[in-house]
Amino acid sequence: IEASHHEVAPAQHEIDFKYTDALHTADNIETFKLVVKSIAKRHGLHASFMPKPVYGVPGSGMHINMSLDDQDGNNIFGDPNDENGLSKEAYYFLAGLLKHAKGLMALTNPLVNSYKRLVPGYEAPVYIAWSLKNRSPLIRIPAQASTEQGRVTQRVELRSPDSAANPYLALAVCLAAGLDGIRNHIDPPASVDGNIFEMSDEERRSQKIECLPENLMEAIDALEKDPLICGVLGSHICKRYIEAKKEEWKDYCAAVSNWEIDRYLVNI
Repeated sequence: IEASHHEVAPAQHEIDFKYTDALHTADNIETFKLVVKSIAKRHGLHASFMPKPVYGVPGSGMHINMSLDDQDGNNIFGDPNDENGLSKEAYYFLAGLLKHAKGLMALTNPLVNSYKRLVPGYEAPVYIAWSLKNRSPLIRIPAQASTEQGRVTQRVELRSPDSAANPYLALAVCLAAGLDGIRNHIDPPASVDGNIFEMSDEERRSQKIECLPENLMEAIDALEKDPLICGVLGSHICKRYIEAKKEEWKDYCAAVSNWEIDRYLVNI
C-alpha cells in the first residue's frame, strides 16, 4: 500500500496501491479485499466493496491507472515535447479505451448496483471523454511523476471501474482495449476541459460526448457488440458470463424493492 486517506462518504476510505505489473496488481487487489474483510470481521465490523452501499453519498470506485514500459523499463507514455506531455502511444492507448468503453463495462462494473454509482453529482464518470484538467470525464491524465530512479512517468487513469469487478478480467480487457488503440493508431477526440456535468444536452451532442451504459443490461448489450472484448474472454467464458449476467438482470427486474413499497403501496 502506497497511501490511504478518508474519502467523501462516511466510513469510506481510499487505498492507493504501489505500481506493479497487471498480474501482481490483480493479486494485490484480491489479497487486500480478503485481508480487510477478515480484520473488520474480527472487530465486529463489516467492510464492503459494494459500489453504492448507501443512497445519497458517493459510491466506491476502483480507479485503474495504466502505463506501458519498453523492454528497458522506460515509461513510453510521456513526451516532454507534447503540449500535454503525452506520447503518441499514450494518445492511441486512451483512444482505444474510449472506443471500447461501453464494451468494457459489463466486466469493470459487473453488478446491478454498479450503475447506482455512475450517476451525475457523485464524483463518478458518466460520459465518454478524457481530460487533463478536470475529473468529470471517464479518463483523466494525472500530472507526471518521477520515480526513485529519476525517470519521468506518465499514466492514464480510467475512473469508471468499481471494486466488485474481477480484477483479472477487468485489467485484461482494459489493457486489450488500450493496445487495440496502439495497434490501429486510433486518434482520440479532443480533450474536454469543461465540467461535462454542467453542460447542456445540446453542448454535449455538439462535442459528440456519449454516455456510458446506464444499467447492467445496457452494458451486457455493449459487450455482445464488441468482438475484441469478447475475444479477450474467449467464446466459452464470454457466453457463460453473459448468460449469468442476463439472469442476474432478470432477477433484479422481477424483485420488488423497498423504494417501490415506500413510493406506491399506500398511494395506489
